Amino acid sequence: MGKPRVFSGIQPTGDIHLGNYLGAIRNWVEGQSNYENFFCVVDLHAITVSHDPKALAADTRKVAALYLACGIDLECASVFVQSHVSAHSELTWLLNCITPLNWLEDMVQFKEKAVKQAENVGTGLLDYPVLMAADILLYNTDKVPVGEDQKQHLELTRDIAARMNYLYGSEENPVLKLPEPMIRAEGARVMSLTDGTRKMSKSDPSELSRINLLDPPETIQQKIKRCKTDSVRGLTFDDSERPECHNLLTLYMILSNQTKESVTQECAEMGWGQFKPLLMETMIAALKPIQDKYQEIMAEPGYLESVLRQGRQNAEAIANPTLARVKAALGYSIPL
Repeated sequence: MGKPRVFSGIQPTGDIHLGNYLGAIRNWVEGQSNYENFFCVVDLHAITVSHDPKALAADTRKVAALYLACGIDLECASVFVQSHVSAHSELTWLLNCITPLNWLEDMVQFKEKAVKQAENVGTGLLDYPVLMAADILLYNTDKVPVGEDQKQHLELTRDIAARMNYLYGSEENPVLKLPEPMIRAEGARVMSLTDGTRKMSKSDPSELSRINLLDPPETIQQKIKRCKTDSVRGLTFDDSERPECHNLLTLYMILSNQTKESVTQECAEMGWGQFKPLLMETMIAALKPIQDKYQEIMAEPGYLESVLRQGRQNAEAIANPTLARVKAALGYSIPL
């Protein structure tokens, strides 16, 4: 038997930040040798909200380059662009037709975003969990690295697959494989630098709320200097009254590759004036190799194009047979 298969992806909207890296990409890199990996730039998801058409293609290439810069190994993984594989869109339509509307209306993220967008909310925002399900199910995926906030979407994916199997397959011959979540215990939820109770997000209007992977050292220094803290001396984890303290200590722990116990001991008597420069130095040092590798990749556009072309071919070799299997189960004829 081959290695278990992993699928995951990130939207090419906004800059990739530490939350994306520590909650997702670093997890992919650390475990990649244990799996057959398909890492996608999910550009179809990027247009479920207002976007800049002039920036979409460039941002898509930027995210793909960052995957590689962060350490994705092409011996273990295929990197490709979602819209380059038409099976994603076609399977979404087929799954739409078996997915009850109330399943989508009950999704927490849709409810939250629909309130913000009011009458401007588009059908794509309601329907993107089905597209996400198609993304995952096309590759007969065994494991999906997800953050805590995405668990509901994976549960929906499993529900859709189970419904397809019940309606059009059998226990002996299921149409689709049900994937399992793979959640990182530490760093899975990196919080905002301006509010330790909210997740670090691309959509936050304040640039001070996040550290982007490509932020230069002076920008990182400025953001850490201005990040929210408190007036208590001595730094501790897991104090519900000090969410920012917990978040910053967690970032330091992960980026310095230390244990929680060693960081607790090191920082127990520190004030913020002593800790912030330490965090800045650690963060800048951790991101420098990624930034250097990114610049190398972007300096050779032909290389990136070849990676995405091979990734598309690898993806289609798995996705197209899956799509054909679903269409056959639904009763569609095979083209002559």
